[in-house]
Amino acid sequence: MVSEASVAAPPVAPLWGELRYSGELVRLLADRALRQVHRREDAPPVLLIPGFMAGDASLTMMRHWLRRRGHRVAMSGMLANVDCAGRSVARLQGQLAELASDCGRPVVLVGQSRGGALARALAVRDPERVAGLVMLGSPVCDSLAVSAPVLSTVRWLARLGDLGLPGVFSTRCRDGACCESFREHLSSPLAPGMAAVAIHSRSDGIVDWRACLDPHAEQVEVDSSHCGMSVHPAVYRVLDRVLDV
Repeated sequence: MVSEASVAAPPVAPLWGELRYSGELVRLLADRALRQVHRREDAPPVLLIPGFMAGDASLTMMRHWLRRRGHRVAMSGMLANVDCAGRSVARLQGQLAELASDCGRPVVLVGQSRGGALARALAVRDPERVAGLVMLGSPVCDSLAVSAPVLSTVRWLARLGDLGLPGVFSTRCRDGACCESFREHLSSPLAPGMAAVAIHSRSDGIVDWRACLDPHAEQVEVDSSHCGMSVHPAVYRVLDRVLDV
């Protein structure tokens, strides 16, 4: 259980740094080496999972790039990543099983922010179907180590869940049985030999970068906004390396 001090600690960077997203996208589009991708005939399948309150559309650029690279890409089916983590991981496990079966090989999981935490839990739960794991700004060491505005949004959504709004997590998820295994899987060791990367940015204006330092994964630092990790050239160069599994 995390302490109140760690929960209350603000991220290192100011929130206005998230305004860099457009510039990061422009740099990605202008990067000739990343535009001219080499298609891999034996590229592994990839399952993409979006971040908190985001949907699959937030990873459109990454999906297109992966497909040009030769990967079969499956999306999470999320319009907004706000459901109970326990329910989400259970549903994603079904999608993982289907994708791995269709392709006849294990899958690489790529998740942004909360999506990376879900991906990590999925990798612990079903390691035989997971070839690799990439977490983009995912606070796996302390899920509430986020900026004050985001934490307020989390609490507001949890109250809606308490009132019975379907498809939304509730206050019970923090300590309840529904997410007990999810919480355990965030700190469990990953399978030996599984390629795992935790990407973080000290200028992240949403998540405290220290909460992203998964001790069981390769820790890679980039100079990116939180939201911009899905379009940052440095992240794509890491993916280009990791995906050759």
